[in-house]
Amino acid sequence: MREIKITKVQAGQRLDRFLGKYLPEASGGFLHKMLRKKNIKLNEKKAEGNEKLMDGDRIQIYFSEETLEKFTGKNQKKTEPKQQLTAKQKELRKQVRLLFASENVLIFHKPAGMLTQKAERTDDSLNDYLLDYCQEKGYVDEQMLRSFRPSVANRLDRNTSGIVLCGITTAGLQALSSLLKERKLEKYYLCLVRGKVEKNQKIRGYLRKNENDNKVTLYQKPMEGAVPVETWYEVVRNTEQASLLKIRLITGKSHQIRAHLASIGYPLFGDGKYGSRSFNETLRKEEGVKYQMLHSYELIVPENLSLPLKELEGLHVIDPVSTDFSNVLKNWNVMAPSVEVEER
Repeated sequence: MREIKITKVQAGQRLDRFLGKYLPEASGGFLHKMLRKKNIKLNEKKAEGNEKLMDGDRIQIYFSEETLEKFTGKNQKKTEPKQQLTAKQKELRKQVRLLFASENVLIFHKPAGMLTQKAERTDDSLNDYLLDYCQEKGYVDEQMLRSFRPSVANRLDRNTSGIVLCGITTAGLQALSSLLKERKLEKYYLCLVRGKVEKNQKIRGYLRKNENDNKVTLYQKPMEGAVPVETWYEVVRNTEQASLLKIRLITGKSHQIRAHLASIGYPLFGDGKYGSRSFNETLRKEEGVKYQMLHSYELIVPENLSLPLKELEGLHVIDPVSTDFSNVLKNWNVMAPSVEVEER
């Protein structure tokens, strides 16, 4: 018999889903059969499988060690050596900063150039950094990772910097995902665009993504396959040549800020996908701009949150722009006193 004690990291999951992760080689039908036959119990009592696990709960699994090894996959899976990071990946990891920590949530600064989640096996990402960070701090261990893995809750494009929310417990990740889905968190971005934007406004359109080139197109009228999007922006400072904007996404679709602003004639500095290639090449050579100048700058959490995120009520997080970002703003005379800059 093996007994598993549920920690606060794992709490919040349904029993049957927890078992499916802990015993990945066992079918759902088999696990429910074992529950009915009391070969798996919760707190030494018969369980249905739909119970929500709580911190301190104990699961008893009355299998032989051989059977447990079979259903946990130990016999089939070889432990892969830990991926060796490249020099560039190590440098990007050094730029990650912790902005906030609580029992359920971590908030990090993601540098431009780092993926939020890996696309290929050899990629490194903020999510990989998060897993290593949680193991180093003792938030999770190898056994816990079999049933729950801390994860990022929102994504930024590889070349966009700024605030990323992460759930380090089941309850924290579930609550963050719900808040993001219901758009209850206020998230603001800063971006530098070409041209003089005259006034604050909310712009609307219809966005369609082309999976072949990972590019989106904005339309003014409804189109087949296009979804409605709304983007609000405030002009922080402007000149005839450039404007610094503060953005709030009413909707949150892939490439929305970049494509929406380019569609109305204000492409982002450094955006090779939706801006001018020749202009951006000049920027790269003369000012070292390697990425689009878009930064997830500010997060405001409402007051009326319920547990388990009570500790986040009224939280206000600002992720200062990098010195490289601020230097470009200064060079184009659009730096504002209200913009905080990273201290080095």
